[in-house]
Amino acid sequence: MEFENWWLLAIPAFFTLGWIAARVDIKQLVSESRTLPRGYFKGLNFLLNEQPDKAIDAFIEIVKLDPETVELHFALGNLFRGRGETERAIRVHQNLLARPDLPQEHKVHAQYELGQDYLNAGLLDRAEETFNLLVETQYSAQAHRALLEIYQREKEWTRAIEAAGALQESGAGGRQKEIAQFYCELAQDELVHTHADAAIVLLEKALAADRKNVRATMLMGDAFLAKDDIEAALLAWRRVEHQSVPHVALVAQRLMDGYRAVGRSQEGVNLLKFYLAEASSIDLLEVVFQAVLELEGVDAATQMVSDELRRTPTLLGLDKLLEARLLDAPPEMRSELSMVKNLVHGYTQKLARYQCSNCGFKARQYYWQCPGCSKWESYPPRRTEELNVMN
Repeated sequence: MEFENWWLLAIPAFFTLGWIAARVDIKQLVSESRTLPRGYFKGLNFLLNEQPDKAIDAFIEIVKLDPETVELHFALGNLFRGRGETERAIRVHQNLLARPDLPQEHKVHAQYELGQDYLNAGLLDRAEETFNLLVETQYSAQAHRALLEIYQREKEWTRAIEAAGALQESGAGGRQKEIAQFYCELAQDELVHTHADAAIVLLEKALAADRKNVRATMLMGDAFLAKDDIEAALLAWRRVEHQSVPHVALVAQRLMDGYRAVGRSQEGVNLLKFYLAEASSIDLLEVVFQAVLELEGVDAATQMVSDELRRTPTLLGLDKLLEARLLDAPPEMRSELSMVKNLVHGYTQKLARYQCSNCGFKARQYYWQCPGCSKWESYPPRRTEELNVMN
């Protein structure tokens, strides 16, 4: 009971001490704010009201009056860079670095900001040199991330692999997907120069980094094909099914050509029909349609397209059905059917696009790296209309 009474008496004392501490903090804050130039608050107000041009003018005046304001130099440089005035941003950060009395902490910060200026300006050599100075500092992860971006822009894939590995080691997250793609880029270059064996070695490294990398498996088949080993190529391309069934559409033509080359066309058609039943795709339908037309005739091809259209109704599928109908249409109906097909086909060309799931960039061809946002593997292997039907 005595303990409880003592505690009740202590509560007001703690409250009084807290009130005194708060008053001291407020007085210190007011005192410090009075030492700041009036233009600082004007600039801050302009920023809050989303008026960066006026904020820049206000901060420039402060810097002229008090060149020692390091933090304002940083703010000013970032504002210039944000507005696309990279030359002015570079000058601000270079002026900071030229100061002999600049503390080491601010010097490293200024180097990082300068590297960002160079990167934004497209001065990749200078940016690379600047960020390399930062890899052993507290900006190590940011520097490696910037270097990774630079090496990708320059298509320096070996150095990109090293930068991505350094990022992983720094604890900045996994980069296995990107590393696998970099190996694929190197392998593709070897294939262009008909170095199939060297490409296979690189593709094995890609799959070791990311066993689900569809591109590496597709290129592995291409490498075996370059060595005239069609059976090995077919086995490689069929492995795409185990990585991602929707991506089979990207390798369908390779498979059909391979089975045709070894004299097993019907086996190829049956396999592609199975894939089509598993994952509807207009690209896969196109390959199956042409193969069925060649091996089984117009009626079988028309029936196959009609069944697929009922299962997945799309204008792209309708366009293919009209093409099939035209093949055996009576002469008196061909003119009208052809007119309807041309109208549908013209409209479907706008729908026959792949679309990046990250930035929305649309393209006629399939990209492993988006041309818009540079993100890897951001394109679903289906056309935009198919995606809308599925959603």
